[in-house]
Amino acid sequence: MGNGIWRISRARGRAHLPLAVVGALAVILILFGKAQSSLFDRARTDVIDWMRPALVATRIPMEAMSRWAGSIGNIFWVYQENLKLKEDNARLKQWRNTAQVLTERLQRYQLLLNAVPDPALSTVVARVIGRANHPFLQTMILDAGKANGVKPGQAVMDQRGMIGRVYLTGEHTSWVILLSDLNSRVPVSIEPNTDQAIMGGDNSPMPVIETLAHGVQLKADSQVVTSGDGDILPAGIPIGVIVPDGRRYRVALFADQTTAQDVQIVDYKIKPEHPPSVAQQELPVTAAGLAPVAPQPQLTQQQQVAPLPPPVFKPPAAVTPQKTPGQAAPQPGSDAETGNQ
Repeated sequence: MGNGIWRISRARGRAHLPLAVVGALAVILILFGKAQSSLFDRARTDVIDWMRPALVATRIPMEAMSRWAGSIGNIFWVYQENLKLKEDNARLKQWRNTAQVLTERLQRYQLLLNAVPDPALSTVVARVIGRANHPFLQTMILDAGKANGVKPGQAVMDQRGMIGRVYLTGEHTSWVILLSDLNSRVPVSIEPNTDQAIMGGDNSPMPVIETLAHGVQLKADSQVVTSGDGDILPAGIPIGVIVPDGRRYRVALFADQTTAQDVQIVDYKIKPEHPPSVAQQELPVTAAGLAPVAPQPQLTQQQQVAPLPPPVFKPPAAVTPQKTPGQAAPQPGSDAETGNQ
């Protein structure tokens, strides 16, 4: 029994001896490495230089292997995204067919009602060549200007919706203030009740509905379009949808202002018509068969202030009695002349 215990303790002592030696060597190497750091650095660089051809030869296969291993996890994600895109594509095709049917029906109704068609709007396609934060905070620069017919105030939009308005034009460039800028104000109409409002930016991705009629309650996902008030922007340009934000309402824009590259500048050519001049024959007095009354001449200030001349008294003229045939002329001093009987 005692011999067994002594053998076990002896075996344990022999096992602890190599560990102590390894620990002592590690401490010695650490101290030596700190004292002779340059020696280890030179050794490390020499080893790397010696292994350089092997590293260059194995770099391309290792990178390909790492890309393939990293893409294994994305294969399932890409597959799911492909299925979602197919569903969205089928749904968009259905909505496109519905929109075409409704457009043709609207045209037939307009022909039946002899409605005045909407004016055709000409557009200029431009490309975004820069973005800046002056003179406003959120602006973009386009490669079209006065030479292309671009004018200040015109609407800028992409294939999804309105982005902003042109506020400055050069000969070949133009500057656009975005809808989300703090200085942007646009009259809008909120469908389907055509509620009129003013949409203003506050330098956030979603502008705010600032001015709205008292008592109007908006609903989420209501579409916001331009109202056309002021005859600056055409009516009906899509902008976004309503998103409630506490006590306020914001507009989630259809267009992505940060990634837009190709845009359209809408030329709104409708000019306000002046009423035609009224002819003399179209006046109500003339149409009734009466002569038009000439306007009273207006007196000047001197004529109004000047005193009127004093009235001049003129004695009445003497009345000569007429002689009746067969009657003698009255003698002077007689009763007939004086009128006494």
